[in-house]
Amino acid sequence: MAKDGTNRGGARIGAGAKKKPLADKIAEGNPGKRPITVISFNDDAGKLEGQEMPKPSEMLSAIQKDGKPLQAAEIFEKTWEWLHEMGCSSLVSPQLLERYAMSAARWIQCEEMVTEYGFLAKHPTTGNAQRSPYVAMAQDYMSQTNRLWMEVFLIVKENCASEYAGESPQDDLMEKLLMARKGRMG
Repeated sequence: MAKDGTNRGGARIGAGAKKKPLADKIAEGNPGKRPITVISFNDDAGKLEGQEMPKPSEMLSAIQKDGKPLQAAEIFEKTWEWLHEMGCSSLVSPQLLERYAMSAARWIQCEEMVTEYGFLAKHPTTGNAQRSPYVAMAQDYMSQTNRLWMEVFLIVKENCASEYAGESPQDDLMEKLLMARKGRMG
């Protein structure tokens, strides 16, 4: 509680000792002696049996004002499939995946608007040129998307015994963004 009597402050998000990656725990011999879940990236990772993909929320494929469906459901499915191949699908909450997919889809949508309308817009009262609001929104969504992706990837990193060096859904997202810039969707 603060001096003025308001209940604010407290522990900050991300404060405190950082969780060690699994590879470091194994290298040090598991000093805490707690059981460790080990997921290794090998050729058999895609053959593991696990849970079925949770059904994405209807909101992720809603029809937008321009008549196009939102791409968030597709991003959700590709990301979940990647996590399933890595053996981490049960460790990441579907709500986190939905937030990531929605943010990534909105980022792509804003970038499409910047491509269509340009970087400048007309000020509503003065008529002078100003920065397009889509530019700021795209930057905000890009930042949010990257933060959410790092949350997802941190779960994978903290629960694997070896370094992952393959492709990720984030790579596919960049390809989708570049294709949208060229006017192609797919």
